[in-house]
Amino acid sequence: MSNSQPVALVTGGSGGIGQAIALRLSQAGCRVIVHYCQNKKAAANVCAQIQAGGGQALLLQADVSQPEQVAAMFAAAEAAFGPVEILVNNAGLSHFGLITDISPAEWRQLFAVNVDGAFHCIQAALPNMVHNKQGCIINIASIWGLVGGSCEAAYSASKGALIALSKALAKELGPSGIRVNCVAPGVIETAMNGRLNPAEIAALREETPLGCIGQPQDVAEAVAWLASEEARFITGQVLSPNGGFTIY
Repeated sequence: MSNSQPVALVTGGSGGIGQAIALRLSQAGCRVIVHYCQNKKAAANVCAQIQAGGGQALLLQADVSQPEQVAAMFAAAEAAFGPVEILVNNAGLSHFGLITDISPAEWRQLFAVNVDGAFHCIQAALPNMVHNKQGCIINIASIWGLVGGSCEAAYSASKGALIALSKALAKELGPSGIRVNCVAPGVIETAMNGRLNPAEIAALREETPLGCIGQPQDVAEAVAWLASEEARFITGQVLSPNGGFTIY
């Protein structure tokens, strides 16, 4: 990025992975917009941590499934910090259950946030990125978007769509100097995986060649690298911090 303090917007900044990403990008010198939908307290705490460390942070609320709310969020971000140069689409919902049991409304809501939300944010970020001939978009997917997960068909489908979107946009936006990549985490210790009992966590740990469960910081490090100048020739790729759980 051209600015010594590029503007980064992290959606879903109130969750475990989103918090870690926002903090890590601040450590890398970014001015960070921390987005949240419902959990204002957690997102505000992230902003407070960034500011306590001498960084700049802005708290903004939006339902990313609603394009008008996304447009308002980007307008507020630009008014405060300037154009968004690094966009991390991390906001997402999960769903666990048989495909026969998910309702059409639940299916649509999952895609509205996981896929449409990223689409709305990308569309809002692109005019300035294209004009400035630079930008970095990082979409947070999942290993289940690569290989599929039993009883997580809807979630896997939404994350697979995000991976395909990332690859297509890398080709489409490359001539404009915009890089698009994807991070597909494996099993990470977050609230989203809180439904797993200790025995299930132990089994997943045993299945992982490195013998451990990932931490949000592991995902944040992958994002920070992809957003850095060191990754200036990297686009259209899927980086999967998963401890070897899935090798593809």
